[in-house]
Amino acid sequence: MNLIMPTRILVAGAGGREHALAWKLAGEPGVNRVFVAPGSAAMAHEPRVGILADTKALDPVAVVAAARAVAAELVVVGPEGPLAVGVADAVAAAGIPVFGPTRAAVRLESSKAFCHQVARAAGVRMARARAFSPGQEAAAAAFIRDLAAGGSGAVLKADGLAAGKGVIVTESTAQALDLVPSFLAGRPADEPALVIEERLAGREASVIAICDGTRATALPAARDHKRLCDGDRGPNTGGMGAYSPIPDLDDAAVEGVLGTVHRPILVEMARRGTPFRGFLYAGLILTDDGPVLLECNVRLGDPEAQVILPRVAVALGPLLLAAANGRLPADTPARVPVLPDAAVGIVLAAEGYPGTPKRGRPIGGLVEAASLGALVFHAGTVERPQGGYGTSGGRVLTVVGRGPTLAEARVHAELAAGAITWDGMQRRHDIGADLASPAATVGAGR
Repeated sequence: MNLIMPTRILVAGAGGREHALAWKLAGEPGVNRVFVAPGSAAMAHEPRVGILADTKALDPVAVVAAARAVAAELVVVGPEGPLAVGVADAVAAAGIPVFGPTRAAVRLESSKAFCHQVARAAGVRMARARAFSPGQEAAAAAFIRDLAAGGSGAVLKADGLAAGKGVIVTESTAQALDLVPSFLAGRPADEPALVIEERLAGREASVIAICDGTRATALPAARDHKRLCDGDRGPNTGGMGAYSPIPDLDDAAVEGVLGTVHRPILVEMARRGTPFRGFLYAGLILTDDGPVLLECNVRLGDPEAQVILPRVAVALGPLLLAAANGRLPADTPARVPVLPDAAVGIVLAAEGYPGTPKRGRPIGGLVEAASLGALVFHAGTVERPQGGYGTSGGRVLTVVGRGPTLAEARVHAELAAGAITWDGMQRRHDIGADLASPAATVGAGR
């Protein structure tokens, strides 16, 4: 491949995923400067990274103005929120290459019902599901009972962006029936508000591809731990940790997913007049009958990005620029080349998460964690006037350990995460511990 390296890049967003993107892109040969809007104080300490703290990522006009002001040759939109309000559309209309899907294509994530429609048309296998609007409580209850009669539980999903927290894996038919009204209340009567899916058993996996509207190349697979507490207990979150690679989805299997999930969806989206350019995230469950698609997201996962990007062995910037222009070369490999080392990431969250997090707690141990060789990506921190950082969000940090094997990477991640403290900190101690266990998890998605 003969690709052009963008020398000045703007990343829109402020979380751990954007920190990881800025870290990766700024370290690539030929990149002079990476700007993050609005970014965070911690990102400004990365070499060749600047923050545009006054630029709101959710304001398309402001992002365009920032891209022009810094002479960005490429804009990468990180979170789903800015994509959903049309930031990528606005940047593209301004004539600046942008890596991220249009507002119309974002419906793959913003509407679970739409995702099922596209998958069905594309011949992509998903869990059995139906969508329901307010006033259809009786029909929803009947579908839940039908699933139960067939031996399956129900997964309830809000039809809309929910920051990774709009999914409930129900434990009984009674619980599912009780929850239906809360998903439908207050929603427009003529729009899907709830998708109910059959509950599938197996391990979950994330396969994310760089897409140019026609072609796709896959990043290394990862596995996210979505429940708050050890042993996959507690409420669903945006993700409490991740690891890559995953032994039960090898390179050949990743290429298979690209052929059975990503490429058919790209064909169908193009057929609908909404070609997809950006990170296409396939959230899968690995059943005894093969991978099944649980959901599509339209951006890098968080915290998957924090363990995937350190494993990418080639420059990411040229791939993103080529895809933004709809020009991934014909000889683009099915998989992005990766480093042999494994990565394990542990999310450290504030007290109160995933509800209302406690803010302003001083964070200790960041220097110690870095001295242990860990990568520490900031998601919800603020620089304190007296020095150091304090908590300012729900998921505060992702601590990434690396090593030649997953077991060694996990040891490094645990040691570094254990060095960091603040009052009320929440974390899991079993990220990656499922590697030696044959027990299946339950597919939920986000």
